[in-house]
Amino acid sequence: MKNKISLTLSAMLGAVIGSLVVGKYMQDKLDKIQSMSEKHLALFIMMNQWVKVKQEGKSLSDYLKELGYLNIAVYGMNYAGKTLINELNGSDIKVLYGIDKNADHIDTDMDVVSIDEIFEPVDAIIVTAITFFPEIQKKLSQQIDCQIVSLEDILYEI
Repeated sequence: MKNKISLTLSAMLGAVIGSLVVGKYMQDKLDKIQSMSEKHLALFIMMNQWVKVKQEGKSLSDYLKELGYLNIAVYGMNYAGKTLINELNGSDIKVLYGIDKNADHIDTDMDVVSIDEIFEPVDAIIVTAITFFPEIQKKLSQQIDCQIVSLEDILYEI
């Protein structure tokens, strides 16, 4: 009888521990999915604002020129970063280089440096990774003396 009780208790304990482990794993997965969802929603809203700016006939390059940002760097070389570079191509605004935490894996014709490298002086760094802007701004401001601005802020100020 003791063996049956001991075996039953062991099985129950194993089931509880297993449930806790699986529950923790599933919660971690859900948290990651939620975080990615929030990031993509923020990017969608920003890109929608960008379309509105274009529809209103406003020029991002003219606005940056008014601010005195003639030589810039772009932080975040994913969709928004590449779109910004394409929009500024052929304008008075020169994108001297890109900055990305995955600099070694970015496929582009321009120079891309890691956030830990020493930067060439620019008038401003435009950050396209908007959901992490405060952390990125803090890190960049310790390494370079220039304006560090969020693309999202620019699109709402223009």
